[in-house]
Amino acid sequence: MRRADRLFQIVQTLRTGRLTRARDLAERLEVSERTIYRDVADLMKSGLPIDGEAGVGYVMRAGYDLPPLMFTAEEIVALTTGARMVRAWGGAGMARGAESALEKITSVLPDALRDRAEGVSVHAIAKPDMTDEVRAVIDRLEAAVNDSLRIEMDYTDEAGHRTTRAVRPLGLWYWGQVWTLVAWCELRRAFRMFRLDRIRRAEAAGRFDPEPGQTLTDFYAAELARRCADT
Repeated sequence: MRRADRLFQIVQTLRTGRLTRARDLAERLEVSERTIYRDVADLMKSGLPIDGEAGVGYVMRAGYDLPPLMFTAEEIVALTTGARMVRAWGGAGMARGAESALEKITSVLPDALRDRAEGVSVHAIAKPDMTDEVRAVIDRLEAAVNDSLRIEMDYTDEAGHRTTRAVRPLGLWYWGQVWTLVAWCELRRAFRMFRLDRIRRAEAAGRFDPEPGQTLTDFYAAELARRCADT
């Protein structure tokens, strides 16, 4: 990695506002701690508002901004591919956001990189069952996860049984074929995963406060324990 790229990565990390140790930066950038100390000292001398010291850690004061970024060719391929996938398989709002992001990215690229972005040969095609209704459900549930909104929904399971559920949305997973909702089900008093294409109605029913044993972290812990028990 070039020194200029390393300095940029250090600045990006310190901009998060979290105290970061030289040891962690060194491991991430695959250099020695001595190199990190020297790089940070040079950044501080150049006027960057970095606080901290060796052995304690570093953080950048709020309010500092970088000039416009430039992407590498590999980053352009990744961003273009990801945006195309979201545009094909995401919610309606996600698709609009992906399209807008692609336009913004290509508008600031030099000609060579713009040609690279437009020439990315990876494409994503929406499946016939990615209907407007399913896209609307994706957007609605993504907003519910973000805002901790309880959802009341009508759901049809694999056997064709219909139930009305009240759930606390925790996350959305895409499996390459279907979207699923990870949620705490108030009917079953347990974690459940629901296929979005089997949800017939989904309406917000007020905010909820995360409770111990019912969070996404608890879900991951339960899944890990289950998988360890199966091995």
